[in-house]
Amino acid sequence: MTRAKNALAEHRRELLRQMLRIRRFEEKCVELYSAAKIRGFLHLYIGEEAVAVGALQALTPGDKVVSTYREHGHALVRGIPASSIMAEMYGRMNGCSHGRGGSMHLFDTERRFYGGNAIVGGGLPLAIGLALADRMRGEQRVTACFFGDGAVAEGEFHECLNLAALWELPVLFCCENNLYAMGTALAIEHKQTDLAMRASTYEMPAWPVDGMDVLAVEETASHAAEAVREGGGPHFLELRTYRFRAHSMYDPDRYRDRAEIEEWKRRDPIDALVRREKISSDEMTVIDKEVAGEISDAIEFAEAGELEPVESLTRFVYSPGSPGGGPP
Repeated sequence: MTRAKNALAEHRRELLRQMLRIRRFEEKCVELYSAAKIRGFLHLYIGEEAVAVGALQALTPGDKVVSTYREHGHALVRGIPASSIMAEMYGRMNGCSHGRGGSMHLFDTERRFYGGNAIVGGGLPLAIGLALADRMRGEQRVTACFFGDGAVAEGEFHECLNLAALWELPVLFCCENNLYAMGTALAIEHKQTDLAMRASTYEMPAWPVDGMDVLAVEETASHAAEAVREGGGPHFLELRTYRFRAHSMYDPDRYRDRAEIEEWKRRDPIDALVRREKISSDEMTVIDKEVAGEISDAIEFAEAGELEPVESLTRFVYSPGSPGGGPP
């Protein structure tokens, strides 16, 4: 009994460490973006850490993940090294997408992480295609597809849920409902704001989950993923969460009331787990120091990387041997 309790406590501390990794990584990205070390668009996951950390506990290394442009947290938890992600942010060739994707297009086939997608809802068709391939091969795998509440207004959302249900595909749909599609509030965009209820009209199990509670996310996602893996068809999770920062670093964030943001910050998923598990300040200091070291190493790795030579910029754009495509 004592051994089991210790194992559970250790697991929950690992959940805390993973959430803190994401938080500190994103905070450092803000600094680097402000210093013009990171360019382009940057969408932060601060506040939503419990979703990625909790949901991805349900997957095996053989399962697949399709994400959004707010995917740094998913990539870190999935096992892509922070150094490889940071180098990609810098646009360096030692990044996980060889410097060609940047913040919104993290990709790692070894870890079955298939993006990172800049198009709202753009990962949904990819996810059901991956799931269809697994089913045709007779492989017991789950494809977890993350997307935001804004994607629910897109046509591919309804097309993909319909096909997944019709063909009984092994997809775990993870809707990160942070209440805003860029600057548009959910209640302004949708008459029916219960997104799990909407998904259930496609006759698939669909549950709302407190996305600020990592343990609730882990428990529900594990139950859903197991059902999907055992042939139960697609399942849908509406993960009710909140981003503490603006939509992106370009966003002045004038559409939200400050009091609303502060109210959600009182539900910070990291603080909540610290209180629940009675983590001491000394323990937090040790974890924070470990995470800080990892991020420092990641920055050093990124800054040591090289930019792609101008001569090879058309590589992967044209097929080998074609005009402008370079040698095979």
